[in-house]
This record gives sequence, C-alpha cells and structure tokens, in this order.
Amino acid sequence: MNRFAVFVLLAAVALVPGACGQGQPLTLSSIGAIDAHAHVYTADPQVVRFLEKLNLRMVNICVIDPKDRGFEQAEPQHTAAKALYRATGGRAAWVSTFDAEGWEKPGFANAAIAQLDQTFRDGAIGVKIYKTIGLDIRSKSGQYLMPDNPVFDPIMEAIAARGKTLYAHLAEPAIAWKPLDPSDPDTSYYESNPYWHVFRRPGVPSKDQILAARDRLVARHPRLRVIGCHLGSMEEDIAEIEQRLEKYPNFAVDMAARVVHLSRQDREKVRRVLLKYPDRFLYATDFVLMTWNDAGKSLRNWQAELERDWKFLATAETVEMQGRKVQGLALPGEVLKKIYRENALHWAPGIVNTK
Repeated sequence: MNRFAVFVLLAAVALVPGACGQGQPLTLSSIGAIDAHAHVYTADPQVVRFLEKLNLRMVNICVIDPKDRGFEQAEPQHTAAKALYRATGGRAAWVSTFDAEGWEKPGFANAAIAQLDQTFRDGAIGVKIYKTIGLDIRSKSGQYLMPDNPVFDPIMEAIAARGKTLYAHLAEPAIAWKPLDPSDPDTSYYESNPYWHVFRRPGVPSKDQILAARDRLVARHPRLRVIGCHLGSMEEDIAEIEQRLEKYPNFAVDMAARVVHLSRQDREKVRRVLLKYPDRFLYATDFVLMTWNDAGKSLRNWQAELERDWKFLATAETVEMQGRKVQGLALPGEVLKKIYRENALHWAPGIVNTK
C-alpha cells in the first residue's frame, strides 16, 4: 500500500463518529450494545447465538395487551422471559408486568405488589405499565382509568423501594387521534391494530390529558426511575421531550420503534437535545419474536434495523428511513456509548454488566 493510500485509510478511520483513541471505530459490538426494549418469548438457540455474535444485550419486556396475540396475560410471558434469561446467561434481562384490569377490586394494590415481588425474586429488573391505562380500561361508571389514579401509588412506591424501574408506555403517536395518513410512519400499525386507532371514539382522553397524568405520576414519585417508552409518546416533537427531561430528573426515554420519528424532525434540534441530555436516552428497537414467527427471518430484520439506526445515530451519512433519505446525526463516541449501553445500566439496574 502506498503512502497516499495509507493516508486515505487513516483519514477515513479518523472521520468515523465515535472513533476511539486507538484509531479503531466504535461499533455496536465494541460498545457491548443493549437494546433496552424488546419482546422475545422464545429461547430458540438462534436467539442465543445472535446475541452472542453481536455482543448484544437486551431488556425483554412483558406487557398485557388484550388485543394482541401472545400478550393477553402476564403468563406465559413471565415464564418465557425467565427461560430466555437463563438460556442467554443473563444477556436478556427481563421486565415483568401486572394486570390493571381489576383496579377497583378490594386489595388490588397489595395483590399486584405480591405478584411483582415474586417476579423480582425470579430476576425481573423492572415493571411495565401500558397504554390500556388511559385508552382502554374504565371504571364501573365508565370513566377511563388514568396513570395518576391513586390506586397505583402503593405499587409505584413498592417498585421504587425495591430499586426497580418503571417502564411506562402511556398514550400513543398523535395519528391515533387523527384520520390515518399514508405518509405517517405509524399508519401501518393502526391499519393492523385498528382497536388502538381512537379517532372519533367518544370519551377517549386526549393525548395531552394522558401525558399530563403521566407527568403527575412521575412528579408524585421522585424516588421512582421512570423510562418513558417510545420517546415517552412524545415522538413527534423533540422539544416536548426536552421539557420533560428538564422538569423531571427521575425520567428518561427509550427510542423503541421511534428512531424514524427522530429522523423526520429538524436534524440540528434533535442533535442538540441528544447532546444536552446524553444520559437520558436509551437505544431500543421494540423487536418482537414469538414462538410462531420465523426466527431466522426475524433476527435478520432485527439486525438490519440495528445497523440502520446505528448509521443514523453514529454517522453523517445518508440513511433511508421508511422511504425517506436523511442525514445521520454523527453523535460523538462518548454520547453513543451512553445511549447504547451506559444509560441502560444506570436506568435499569440489574442488566448483566459484562462485555
């Protein structure tokens, strides 16, 4: 190799965002990346090999969605998550859940706490609450159950006292309250899951009402670590996320299935907020793999998403995000390490901390 070629090679390495001091560029593998929000309910050996090959860890989240096959109840999700945790030697940490449907029954909070305590003994590092709160579950009188209802206070305090983390998927993208638009990145979801498209559904709380109730919950429990799933359902406006991060020090957000939403906003605004709050964003995909899915095909899709998102967050290259070409954010290496690994270890303690 001649001197000019060597110079070009070295220059190219130096320009890679996040390049380390030894001249080697950062990669998902070298960081020991953590996908902080996924749903994998099979211990298929292909999954184990995939995580090992990519040096990847994940947070496997259980959630009750009565409208989605495989998510109708906490079981068998808890059992499947525990099995994957064991099969991966801890690479797949897991988060449990409880059913809020019986919230008006006597002893509801105590029963939920007892159930969650068992999951903590089984290794769960946190608890998930879901959009059924605010959008689906109602009282006997017909009023929608909201996240700041006092019935949840003992549960939140118990989660905080045990040093666990609350994953909160509350509210939805704005299109859920609007006519479907083919240009919107979430339209395909609501076409496949029409129940959650609440446009013109009488009495459903607005997105702002649900998020305000979520904010009151966060404020009322300052000892509780809260991760707002899917950019805290504020995916359309990075300024809204910034406002919440400024106001609530116990609140962070994950990027699960929402990197595309960041790519549709002003690049410099998004980059500024990520650099301002590098400790408050967790990388995640919302990857789903059920026992009836083709594991090989699903894992290839997961890897493609990981690679696409890395290109957008780590480089200044042109990236195609759902049919749109955008410029990557070129975040510094130290910020990438936080978003892809360190923040998950901080906000969801209990993830196996090895590379």
